[in-house]
Amino acid sequence: MPIRVAVVGGGQIADAVHMPAFRKLPDDIEVVAVVDATGELAESFAGRWRIPYAGADLAAMLEEVRPDLVDIASPPALHSAQAVAALRAGAWVWCEKPPCLSLAEYDAVSAAEHDGGPYASIVFQQRFGSAAQHLRRLIAEGALGAPYVAHCQTTWYRDAAYYAVPWRGRWASEGGGPAMGLGIHQLDLLLELLGEWREVRAMAARLGREIETDDVTTALVRFESGALATVVNTSLAARQVSHLRLDLAGGTFELTHLYGYANENWTYTPAEGAEKVPWPPAENAASTHLRQLRDLIADYRAGRRPRASGDDGRRTLELIAAMYRAAQTGETVRRGQIGPGTPFYASLEIAL
Repeated sequence: MPIRVAVVGGGQIADAVHMPAFRKLPDDIEVVAVVDATGELAESFAGRWRIPYAGADLAAMLEEVRPDLVDIASPPALHSAQAVAALRAGAWVWCEKPPCLSLAEYDAVSAAEHDGGPYASIVFQQRFGSAAQHLRRLIAEGALGAPYVAHCQTTWYRDAAYYAVPWRGRWASEGGGPAMGLGIHQLDLLLELLGEWREVRAMAARLGREIETDDVTTALVRFESGALATVVNTSLAARQVSHLRLDLAGGTFELTHLYGYANENWTYTPAEGAEKVPWPPAENAASTHLRQLRDLIADYRAGRRPRASGDDGRRTLELIAAMYRAAQTGETVRRGQIGPGTPFYASLEIAL
C-alpha cells in the first residue's frame, strides 16, 4: 500500500523539490492533501499536482484525511508546532531544515514521538549521497586512520530581495543567520563523517544586510576524536561554493559543490605511504531529497527510527546553538552545556 502523504506549505521548495521526488515513487507514495496558511495557494498547488484535498487548517486536515506522513515545507517558525500536531495525530513527519528555531522546540517535537513510530525526521539530504556514505564507513572502520583537521564552508549569496521575505533574517521567525538557514546542511554532513563534537568557539557578525540576524558566522570545533575543524557560513559571497575538506592519516578528501553532489564532486588524495582505499564508491547516487526519501520509506515500513531524527538530528542544531552562545559570550561552549533553563536553549538570539 502507498504511504499517504500530506504536504504542509505550498511554496517553492515543495513545488520544485518535494513533489517531483514524491512523483518518482508512485508505488510507495500517494500525496493526498496539501495545507497552506493561504488557502488560495493551497488550491493552486493542489490543482497543479492533482491532489484531492486542499485547505488552510492543519488540524482539520489531520482529522479528516488521517495521513501516514506529513511533509513539512513551511517557514521555520511553524515547524515545531506543525510537527507536534502531526505526531499527535499518529503521522510520521519529514521536515525541511532548519527543523525548528531552538533546542527547546526540537525537544518538544521529540517528546511527541513514540517507540516504533511516529517519528519526525529532518531533511538532511547531504548525508545520504553514496560518496558520503562510503566515506563514513571507511572512517568508522578505521581504514583511513585518525582524522586530523576539517574545513566546512557554506559561502553563498543572498541579496536584499531574498531577505525582503517577511520571515527571513529575523530571530523570531528564522531562528538564526546563515549557519541556521544555509550552512546547516554542510554542518550536518561534517558531523555525519566525523562524529560527535566536543567543544566550539565562534564569532558572528552582521556586515552586509539590513537584517536582525547575522550574515556571517565562523567557528572552531573540536571533535571527540581530537580532530579540529573550521566552519565558515555567509550569505555575502559573490562566488558561491559549498566546500568540505577532511584530512586524515590515510589521505585527504574534498567535496566542492553548491546545492548537491555526486561522486564526481569529490577528490581523494592518498597520504604518502598509506594504503589506498577504494574510491570512488561503485554506486553513484547524488545527495538528493529522493535519496533520503527512499530510506525514510524503508524505515516507515519497518517501524524503526529514521536517520536524521532524535539525537542523530539534534546534534547539528545543538552545535549551531553552541556556536551562537560562544559568539555571544566569547567562551568555549561544550556539547551538553545547553539544556533546559540555560541560555540559548529557548532562543539563539545574540546582540550584534
